[in-house]
Amino acid sequence: MTSKIRFPKIKPYSGPAGGWGSAKSIAEIAVREHVTLKAPELLSKQNKPQGYMCVSCAWAKPAKPHPLEFCENGAKATAWEVTSRRADRAFFDKYTLRELELWPDHDLEAQGRLIHPMRWDAATDKYIPVAWAAAFEEIGRELRGLDPHQVDFYTSGRASLETSYMYQLFARMYGSNNMPDSSNMCHESSSAALPESIGASVGTAVLSDFQNTDCIFYIAQNVGTSSPRLLHDLQDAVDRGVKIVTFNLLRERGLERFVNPQSPTQMVTGKETKISSEYYQVKNGGDIAALFGVCKALIEADDTLKASGGSRVAGEDAKPKDPDNAAMVAFAASIAAADKLHVLDHDFINEHTTGFEKFAQAARGHQWEELERVSGLGRDQMMQAAATYAKSDAVMMVYGMGLTQQLMGVQNVHMVCNLALLRGNIGKPGANICAVRGHSNVQGQRTVGITEKPGLAPLDKLSELYGFEPPRWTGRSTIETCEAIMSGQSRGFISLGGNFLRAVPDTAAMEEGWRKLGLSVQIATKLNRSHVVHGEIAYLLPCLGRIELDEQATGPQAVSIESSIANFHGSRGMTKPASTELLSEPAIVAGMAKATLGETKVPWDTWVGDYAEIRDAIERTYPETFKDFNKRLFKPGGFARALPARERKWVTKSGKANFLTPERLFPEFSTSQNADVLHLATLRSNDQFNTTIYGYSDRFRGVEGTRKIVFMNPEDIIRWGFADGESVDVTTAIDANNVRKVTALRIVPYDIPKGCCGAYYPETNPLFPLAHHDPKSKTPSYKLLPVRLSRSIEIPHEGELRRMTP
Repeated sequence: MTSKIRFPKIKPYSGPAGGWGSAKSIAEIAVREHVTLKAPELLSKQNKPQGYMCVSCAWAKPAKPHPLEFCENGAKATAWEVTSRRADRAFFDKYTLRELELWPDHDLEAQGRLIHPMRWDAATDKYIPVAWAAAFEEIGRELRGLDPHQVDFYTSGRASLETSYMYQLFARMYGSNNMPDSSNMCHESSSAALPESIGASVGTAVLSDFQNTDCIFYIAQNVGTSSPRLLHDLQDAVDRGVKIVTFNLLRERGLERFVNPQSPTQMVTGKETKISSEYYQVKNGGDIAALFGVCKALIEADDTLKASGGSRVAGEDAKPKDPDNAAMVAFAASIAAADKLHVLDHDFINEHTTGFEKFAQAARGHQWEELERVSGLGRDQMMQAAATYAKSDAVMMVYGMGLTQQLMGVQNVHMVCNLALLRGNIGKPGANICAVRGHSNVQGQRTVGITEKPGLAPLDKLSELYGFEPPRWTGRSTIETCEAIMSGQSRGFISLGGNFLRAVPDTAAMEEGWRKLGLSVQIATKLNRSHVVHGEIAYLLPCLGRIELDEQATGPQAVSIESSIANFHGSRGMTKPASTELLSEPAIVAGMAKATLGETKVPWDTWVGDYAEIRDAIERTYPETFKDFNKRLFKPGGFARALPARERKWVTKSGKANFLTPERLFPEFSTSQNADVLHLATLRSNDQFNTTIYGYSDRFRGVEGTRKIVFMNPEDIIRWGFADGESVDVTTAIDANNVRKVTALRIVPYDIPKGCCGAYYPETNPLFPLAHHDPKSKTPSYKLLPVRLSRSIEIPHEGELRRMTP
């Protein structure tokens, strides 16, 4: 084992997203993980029909894929998974878990693949090998000794549909509805808001919408880091003349400029595609105000045209807020000059929606000065965005976690729907809502029953099929599970993938509670912090990765996932497993279930031997969604999940799509009058995916060698008397009872609105109180937290010690 000092380098990046920078980054990780020989063949099959589905993001898999249907982050995820490195017995013999707790997240995962089932030994404070049968026997015995209300079954977004179905069945047959999952921490605000607005739990967009749209409103999602393959669809749209109107906190390179690595012409000439035609930097927390501004401009322009006899409008008593305003008259005239008969689609509004008048009155009532102050945008900017929208016939709404991970995340999503409904931009070609999801099957696991809400699962059908009475009580979401762990109410935690301790807020308090768990079981491919901090009895169960060949009794197996656009895809493993001791995720779930439940009507062994049998069971449980599941498994482009809203059928209480009016523009904790408070948003680098840190490079933001960074507006740095490169402590500024601190972050000037700052996730998760979340979705508000900065009392350091494997 050697050590290496990496000295941070901060240098603005002038290049585009993609291009040679992306190619170089992929080559570097392939060399580092010693997979240069097998990576090219594997990557050629990534996201292809009959190939394997990326273990990184959930973006759509086209029926006619590009020659290379992977992105920089997808390639990193593949190399990270099939690495030649091994966290073997020799490694665990060498270090105690207390020693490993001091290691950075990157270094834990960088040890490579886990290859032996292990149990924590209290006498030595080390993980020691254990036989699979003995592990299952003890886990089953411990679970039988616990009240099912005390046990939580967590799922990360990577497990297949087959495994997720088995897992939720195991939990329910055990008697628990505690099924927190990674959706709770990312797009739960969508899952709460979209059913209320349009009667769908997921976005309505399909891939062909990108070929049929006239305009894309792109809101709070960093495509260059989070879902780079989507850049191909955006580039194709731009080449057709589609305008992309972006609302985002930071200037992100993927939303500005792109060089397609698959285009020899662009790579040789360096010719860039300008992605956003309009780019509006919204203050974090200012999204409702910004979208209200766009809606206000549209509604008042419609009022103005109506007053002048230029349009049809619903409600004869509707009156313009300020008909004499020259700017509004000119704006309305520009709409009319574009041969638009009216600004709003009143035929659609009258036939398909409710709540329009209440929403319209609220929009008229908001003063421009207030909208400008809260959003950080000028009136002219919001009106320009409205003009682009009004002059387009088919508009897509694309958004990400920048909207959902806020205190008002549900109402943010309502506003996206409101804007779409004003001009009938749902349920027609080129006009739909696209919620860009994160992990590769985070959406799909919900589809097959991973939910703490009993009303969302087919409990009667499960009872009929498997002869048991499912629990009907409401289980715990992620935040509620954290509360239960902290209070000692949770005694057992089973984790199907993920790095729960790093993903959740309130890190210090969570780790303290985590150590008091009676049982912690981790199904994983690599070592992470949730493994080295542990319960009184702790098991580490290594599984096959999705990219690996999965040989069972009936031969090689395939699994399935659901993409962001609600299409189901088959996936086949392609490479030799990291160890002969690994079991598949279905086999591990079945092993625990049999040891815990004893004899049941579930054919666990049959399912493990043939995953097609699991898919048949899924089809029996969800016959409409998964009709002919096995027959359609490898359909090019996947097969679509039925969503009535795509056909303008609204499965809501009103039977229509609903305009839902946010109760306010900004959360009640508003500290805008406090000159010493900044609003923090957490960020991902382009060298990470969720909690997995591939390296210490954030190329697009010009940061190398460190993640201890706080990005600030240059004027804020000067105003508060700080300096570029200075070391500061960041403290939570909600109230005196919620003070938390992260120390010694280096100030980096960046193009971010005044009054805002950004820092990396999960390094700044300790700042977030557990109670700081959307009240309905309980999604942590990782994109909006008031903080204060002070000079660090720690000695500033120019480098960070990294443990490097030999």
